[in-house]
Amino acid sequence: MKEDKILGYLGLATKAGQIVSGEFMTEKAIKEGNAKVVIVAQDASDNTKEMFRNKCEYYNVPIYIFGDKDKIGHAMGKQFRASVAITDDGFAKAIKKQFEVK
Repeated sequence: MKEDKILGYLGLATKAGQIVSGEFMTEKAIKEGNAKVVIVAQDASDNTKEMFRNKCEYYNVPIYIFGDKDKIGHAMGKQFRASVAITDDGFAKAIKKQFEVK
């Protein structure tokens, strides 16, 4: 897994308007079927991680616990973010590929 590449993809997806962030918007994207991949920060609360794990399992959306809130937010040009959902197939595929790299 290449952390810099994943953060770079988050930045590109943000500029392309293919990402939503924050608990409410991420949860909404999952429920509406728009989320292709969900990323939750490692330093998010246990309740947040568990809630997103359950939602993603139910709606069959890949979820990754990755990075910290500050790095994710910084990559997006925003303040800290605990959760993001990628809504584009191309960005989702590229990010999933990075998580599969050893």
